[in-house]
Amino acid sequence: MAGTLSKAVVRWGAALAALLSLVGGLTLRGPASTARPSTTLLTGLSAPFAHAADALPPAGAVGAPPAGGPAPGLSTLPASRPWDAVLIASFNIQVFGESKIAKPQVVEILARVVRQFDVVAIQEVRAKSDGVIPRFVDAVNADGSRYHWIIGPREGRTVSKEQYCFLYDMNRIEVDAGSIGVVPDPGGKLHRPPMHVRFRTRVIPASKAFTFWMVDIHTDPDEVPQEIDALVDVFAAMRTARPDEDDVILLGDLNAGPPQFGRFTKTPGVTWAVAGVTTNTHRTKTYDNLIFDRNATTEYLGRWGVVDLQSTFGLPLDRALEVSDHNPVWAAFYPCESSGPAAASAGIAGLATPVR
Repeated sequence: MAGTLSKAVVRWGAALAALLSLVGGLTLRGPASTARPSTTLLTGLSAPFAHAADALPPAGAVGAPPAGGPAPGLSTLPASRPWDAVLIASFNIQVFGESKIAKPQVVEILARVVRQFDVVAIQEVRAKSDGVIPRFVDAVNADGSRYHWIIGPREGRTVSKEQYCFLYDMNRIEVDAGSIGVVPDPGGKLHRPPMHVRFRTRVIPASKAFTFWMVDIHTDPDEVPQEIDALVDVFAAMRTARPDEDDVILLGDLNAGPPQFGRFTKTPGVTWAVAGVTTNTHRTKTYDNLIFDRNATTEYLGRWGVVDLQSTFGLPLDRALEVSDHNPVWAAFYPCESSGPAAASAGIAGLATPVR
């Protein structure tokens, strides 16, 4: 069985590489050997999904999305994480390296942010050692949480390299161990090529679980138009990368707001969660977002927010900037696969009402 699955993973990887190579010269490669992989990745290669914890929603709890109105906007942290929503976040933790991990007050705030979400895509991990993320995950799990991590290779054209990272709650999320990879840009279109991973929510029965790609990106602020244009091609390729997956969530620090989304705005079905709210800590720009196809990802619940570090944690601007120059952004999705109309008018129990 393991041999058959391994061959399937190889065939899938080859097919995706061929597909991406047709899009603007992009190809696929896995994380470099210098990246420190997660334990789940290492132990889960013989199965399509790497199983983790035992805490699951109740059997039979796979009904329709709960009713309610959307409440988008600037928010504090979500009040809770009910089983009937998967909360996906993106956070550019500015220059996340040895200096920042050595500040207990900063680490505590970062850990509190992460604990409110099921999956967090992190940008700007910038450390020479491989110990920063494991130390951070230890801090996140200090309260009994069970988060794990996936980290990519160091990327960038200059000596200042960055890594993408995903943190996920093993009680609620599984990772498709054969799906982890990086889309490089041999043609020079992307400064830090995006990293992609496929996840699945942990529900009973597993056949009802919401599965989805996450594509983590940090664009170069000096090359935004070119990189956004290239990301349209990456997004299109990922949507057709495998016949059994139609959900792609491209998220991260785009260094651009919706008015600068170029061809994304003309792509049928494509939408984004964050609009009309600033996402940087100075409250002047909208840089961070989650992009997806509303016709395919009908699991989107119409709930999203920007966690304002100053108001959420009672910090003055200078203290908030010690944490990051970006605020986390998030959106909520139904944890079960939905084949019906978009759930943009749906809501979820337990989420905080967005406030300014």
